[in-house]
Amino acid sequence: MNNYYELKISINPEMEDIVSDICFTNLDCEGVVLAEETYKDLVMTATTEGTLRVFLTDVDKNPVEILKTERELLKSRGFSDEELGSWEITLDEKENQDWSKKWKEKWTVTHVTDKIAVVPSWLEYSPKENEITLTLDPGCAFGTGTHQTTQLCMKALEKYFKKGCSMADIGMGSGILSILAKKLGASNVYGCDNDETVIDVARKNAAVNGVECIFELNTADKLNEKYDFVCANILHNVLYEIMGDLKNIMKDNGILSLSGILDEKKDVVLEAIKRENLKIIDILTQDQWISYVVTK
Repeated sequence: MNNYYELKISINPEMEDIVSDICFTNLDCEGVVLAEETYKDLVMTATTEGTLRVFLTDVDKNPVEILKTERELLKSRGFSDEELGSWEITLDEKENQDWSKKWKEKWTVTHVTDKIAVVPSWLEYSPKENEITLTLDPGCAFGTGTHQTTQLCMKALEKYFKKGCSMADIGMGSGILSILAKKLGASNVYGCDNDETVIDVARKNAAVNGVECIFELNTADKLNEKYDFVCANILHNVLYEIMGDLKNIMKDNGILSLSGILDEKKDVVLEAIKRENLKIIDILTQDQWISYVVTK
């Protein structure tokens, strides 16, 4: 076996899903490990929270420079140094000891609600009565079901989505929200993303879950069809820019679930909601993240 490389990045724990997505998109990345906790007598004695471990097969792409560029891009989009974390980086070459399996050891079933569970594909799980299970490979693309922003959209879907309705998933990443909508009884589901690397991932995830969704490389401003329910789990500044496009693809009395919003950035999104004359019908929160459910 060839050796592998372990990249350690010091980040704000709230950014772990976003930084993971950057690594999968831009580097020769095969897996990530988020916070690892050690317990003794039910008391946590150590944690790696704030350090993202990234497993690489190659470093020809110069991960340090790529991450530096991506961090500056996030700053230009409104994130502060405090929100991002330092992004101090260490890079070590490691002897290969089935490392491609090792990163999976910390993943377990995520119970989003009493009725929705996200199950890593390599685990066996017996669902409870009437429980919806979503089978995914965590880390394969943004939106694995473990991050607060994804869970907030899933909770909005569970609460407001009605069987037989149509759904659009803007910036669908792994396709998890589209798959959930289909399992909730959606008549048709359309998902799009501007990252071509996630299209095949989403299609494979849909196939594994036995549902049919349309996934394309596209953006909301190019869509003509209107939908009963729209999800957009994207960065706050992007939501601000495309709020009008999201409104345009909503049917009259349609519902829009907005997520990906840090609490301290909510005013940016609220301004766009007000600008487009959308009405807030619910506000969902989880840790430092906030999500708005709106209608026309």
